[in-house]
Amino acid sequence: MPEQKHIEVRGAREHNLKNIDLDIPRDQLVVITGLSGSGKSSLAFDTVYAEGQRRYVESLSAYARQFLDMMQKPDVDHISGLSPAISIEQKTTSKNPRSTVGTVTEIYDYMRLLFARAGTPYSPATGQPIEAQQVQDMVDRVMAMEEGTRAYLLAPIVRDRKGEYRKEFIDLRKQGFQRVKVDGAFYELDEPPTLDKKFRHDIDVVVDRIVVREGLETRLADSFRTALDLADGIAILETVPRGSLEASASASREEGSAEAEEPLRITFSEKFACPVSGFTIPEIEPRLFSFNAPFGACPTCDGLGVELFFDERLMVPDAALSLANGAIAPWRKGKSPYFIQTIDSIARHYGFNPKAAWKDLPEGIQKVFLYGSGEEEIQFRYDEGGRVYQVKRTFEGVIPNMERRYRETDSAWIRDEFEQYQNNRPCGACGGYRLRPEALAVKISGLHAGQVVQMSIKEAFAWCETVPAHLSAQKNEIARAILKEIRERLGFLNNVGLDYLTLARNAGTLSGGESQRIRLASQIGSGLTGVLYVLDEPSIGLHQRDNDRLLGTLKNLRDQGNTVIVVEHDEEAIREADYVFDIGPGAGVHGGRIVAQGTPAEIIADPASLTGQYLSGAREIAVPAKRRKGNGKKITVVKATGNNLREVTAEFPLGKFVCVTGVSGGNPR
Repeated sequence: MPEQKHIEVRGAREHNLKNIDLDIPRDQLVVITGLSGSGKSSLAFDTVYAEGQRRYVESLSAYARQFLDMMQKPDVDHISGLSPAISIEQKTTSKNPRSTVGTVTEIYDYMRLLFARAGTPYSPATGQPIEAQQVQDMVDRVMAMEEGTRAYLLAPIVRDRKGEYRKEFIDLRKQGFQRVKVDGAFYELDEPPTLDKKFRHDIDVVVDRIVVREGLETRLADSFRTALDLADGIAILETVPRGSLEASASASREEGSAEAEEPLRITFSEKFACPVSGFTIPEIEPRLFSFNAPFGACPTCDGLGVELFFDERLMVPDAALSLANGAIAPWRKGKSPYFIQTIDSIARHYGFNPKAAWKDLPEGIQKVFLYGSGEEEIQFRYDEGGRVYQVKRTFEGVIPNMERRYRETDSAWIRDEFEQYQNNRPCGACGGYRLRPEALAVKISGLHAGQVVQMSIKEAFAWCETVPAHLSAQKNEIARAILKEIRERLGFLNNVGLDYLTLARNAGTLSGGESQRIRLASQIGSGLTGVLYVLDEPSIGLHQRDNDRLLGTLKNLRDQGNTVIVVEHDEEAIREADYVFDIGPGAGVHGGRIVAQGTPAEIIADPASLTGQYLSGAREIAVPAKRRKGNGKKITVVKATGNNLREVTAEFPLGKFVCVTGVSGGNPR
């Protein structure tokens, strides 16, 4: 049977389509254009794509179909020549705050692998590369501890992993080990704990119990060797605090009780340890660089990169108000006599006028109200319906008070009330990089993973080109294939005009056009052929300067042996198409017909095509002879810093049609 050269559609009546027949050329770039509401999407998405996707899903097994959404059969008599269909619509990607451009495009997965396999750990204390640790170095460090120090030498065989581990407990007992520490508690291996396989666990084997004294070196070296072999090069020394109970199996679970000090845990690694500061990295593996896994996420912000704080600007939104008139927003509601008397007492103590505007108060007084009086006590006087009482105490401050109450409350209503005064800022522990210190200590070419993903895609591509020069021959062999995958994906994003985005950009902040082009770049990388791609106005949000790259990408998809159908209004896209369908003549009930079809030249020559008339210049949007003067008023934005704005100050005149333009991702200043 000869290969079909067209997708034949007969009797399409979906939505406002008027029982139309058409032949869509296969393996070409086809543009469907026309007035808004004329039926373009009804034809492209609700008819052609819906039927292609429905037939593909129906071809799968009943088991596979239960996991996929089945589309309704469109209102059409017959469609033939269809390929498996992929829709790339204008919709934002995940709103999850953990989803970034890097994770959505899967580039960050390769970045994690690159840093795990080719990265070099550096000591945060000295800035020097962390060297491999020998058993003798470990022994020397333990022997340098205070004589009489009691400790356990542990081998961490399971780290934050799910499972029951019954077989492992049996094997350990056969090897002669007697005790294990599971999730912080000690157990005899004769009576191991029953673990829930749905939860993550930590299991340390007790290799030896030691007391630091002279002559221990040989035994300690043997024990370290045993622990390192058991736990793939990792050993942990955990001190037994003075005052804790040492133990039998039953008593051992009381160790580290409230009366005892916290035990000291020192991690030793045959691979990475700083001899000066003692900083060690247990293992360098891809999950160490994942901010979506507990093993790699910053413990302070839990991998989100930001922390909530009570913002002074939200506490005092109008600095022209006085304290008495509600300058402090949380004290404004109801104008409570308690707050008014508190203000008067502080005013008496510091000698200022409570009716003065907030902006006119000394900075020190403002700090007292917001952050408290420190150790300085203030005489407060309160009148409760004729009952007067006085108390001398320090003033907690509005922000510390709200932080404490927010932390302690179980009330969702109070939390919602307080959150209106909160804002986000980069996490103070990780600097907004989302990763734990051990991950940020691993660098390639002088940069850690957090710094690389905060580069633009264009800069990250250039960085990848410089990486081989900074790696040893052995690491270059490992990194070559990984870097190739990263460069290819960065190149695809660059080709669709997204070179200004950073890999750390939150996916929820992307526009519909940006998220659509990210999906388009992913499809190019898949290398599929014989697929029907249906796109919804991919030029939306893209500056004309970058149109050539987008159209080149669509042609690349076509040249790989795919059929590309684009719903589009853009003039350049219509002119570059292999074939055009003009839907109309009007919108809604007045549309749904094919007004003209053919090559762009045939569309221009067809007098029935409204699109063709604009392409030929027969019709045009005239430039106004005069502009509106407006009402003389304006909206002023002062020093805007949202996203990539750099303290932009702008004035928007009112009563006018105002346009803000610039290249995609630009910084209007």
